Amino acid sequence: MRYFIWFSYDGTLYHGWQVQPNGVTVQSELQRCLSLLLREEVTVTGAGRTDTGVHARRMAAHFDTEAAFDPQLLTHKLNGLLHQDIGVYQIEPVSPDLHARFSAVARTYHYYVHTRKDPFIRHFSLELHYQLDYQLMNEAGRILLEYEDFGAFCKAGSDVKTTLCHVTHAQWHQTSATTWYFEITANRFLRNMVRAVVGTLVEVGRGRMSLDDFRKVIEGKKRTQAGESMPAKALFLENVEY
Repeated sequence: MRYFIWFSYDGTLYHGWQVQPNGVTVQSELQRCLSLLLREEVTVTGAGRTDTGVHARRMAAHFDTEAAFDPQLLTHKLNGLLHQDIGVYQIEPVSPDLHARFSAVARTYHYYVHTRKDPFIRHFSLELHYQLDYQLMNEAGRILLEYEDFGAFCKAGSDVKTTLCHVTHAQWHQTSATTWYFEITANRFLRNMVRAVVGTLVEVGRGRMSLDDFRKVIEGKKRTQAGESMPAKALFLENVEY
C-alpha cells in the first residue's frame, strides 16, 4: 500500500530535506521514526528538496508498506516520536501510481522580510535595513511569467537535466507597516531558485537594476549575472498541489 503523509517543519536545525551522510535531515528523521513504529525499513519520498535551513508549512511525501495500521493512530504516535520541530498533519492511503514528487502539479513558496527589529520573527524572516520599491519589484515579478528557462537562478553545479519551469504567480504582499512576503508558484523549482529570484528582485527594488536589466539576466541564463542568494531562514515551502 502507498500512503501520503502531510507535514510541516522548522528547518533551522536540519541539513535540508534529503538524507545526507554527515548530517541530520527531515527525511532521515521521518524514515527513522516510521521504521521504528512500523517495525520495517521505510523509505520516504518527498515532494521536493528544501535546502539547509529552509522551512515547510505544508509538505507532502509518500511511503510504501505492507504493514497494517490505523492512519490516525500512526499520525498521533509519529508526532509523539518526532522532535517538536516536525509536525505531521495527516497520513492517508492513496493510489499506488500517485508520486509525491512527480505527480505534483504546483508548488508555492513564500519569502518573508521585515524592516523593524522584531525578536518574535527573527528566525523566520529577514530584517532589511533599506527601502524597497515593492511596486517595481511586482512589475519585475510579472516578467518572470513571460519566460520558461530560469538557468540564471539555478545554483551553479546543479545536476538538473533541464532549467525549464512554468511560473504562474510571482508577487510581493504587504502584511503590516513593516512586514512583507514574496509569493511564487510554479510547476517545479530549480535548486536555490527562489532565493536567487528574491535576491535579484531586491536589486530591482533598491534601484540597482532596471526592468530591462532584469530581463537581460533571465535571457542571459547565467547565475553570475543574477542577484545574491538570500538567507535560507526566511524561505517557506507553503503548499504542494496535486
